[in-house]
Amino acid sequence: MSSGIRFALIVMALVVFAGMSSVSTQGSLLGDIVKVGGVAFVVDKFGNQINDFINKLTANKDLGTTEATAVVPILSLGGGSYIGAVQVIGAKENVEKTKAVVQIESNATFGKNLRIKALVPVGSKTTSNIKRIYGVGVSAMIDIRI
Repeated sequence: MSSGIRFALIVMALVVFAGMSSVSTQGSLLGDIVKVGGVAFVVDKFGNQINDFINKLTANKDLGTTEATAVVPILSLGGGSYIGAVQVIGAKENVEKTKAVVQIESNATFGKNLRIKALVPVGSKTTSNIKRIYGVGVSAMIDIRI
């Protein structure tokens, strides 16, 4: 094993050990960082394969040349962290512009108390400079256990 790899493994072990021995809020913060990074890694690394799997599962094999699907992360509007992933579908040019989906939550009362989650396709992977992408919808939700 090269000395660079050995050093990186030692640093990672120390970070994990320090996170586990810290107070619970710091441990929770480290866990949140690992989850956010894990979702980003899974979507970046396996997004195309997940997309192909969903297309087979839902029989979306004949989309033609004008429509497309893609797997993108879900961003929490409040914190900007990745909280999951979705498959989006729509016109190919609009799907290519879609970099993430922002989840917006709210409560409402219409005879019953409701919790509403809106998923809005956007052209950025951050919550700054959000621009909605029209003509794209969510066709599947992906739960990633980290």
